[in-house]
Amino acid sequence: MKIRKPDFKKWAPLLRNKYFITSLAFVIWLLFFDKNDLFSQLSYRRQLKELQVDKEYYLQEIARNKEDMKELMSDPEHLEKYARERYLMKKDNEDIFLILPDSVDKEVKFEE
Repeated sequence: MKIRKPDFKKWAPLLRNKYFITSLAFVIWLLFFDKNDLFSQLSYRRQLKELQVDKEYYLQEIARNKEDMKELMSDPEHLEKYARERYLMKKDNEDIFLILPDSVDKEVKFEE
């Protein structure tokens, strides 16, 4: 198998053309040195995808919270149940006993 040497005579007129050289320099500048170079654009796209995923999550949370709020405002018994379960509220003549799993490392302190 014989290795061919590149024929620079074909490329010589193109490399002497000032418009080609200017265009090539411009493309290289845009790809690597500009503020919005290729690597920045790829990073921005990745960031955009992450933000879109976050947006979907927060829209779902907003919908769930609106539904919870609607239920809490319409039913006083549900409001009491929610306050007891979520915020550990109690009546004056009651005691609350919490059973926590062993994996919880935090200490829970409640003030009366």
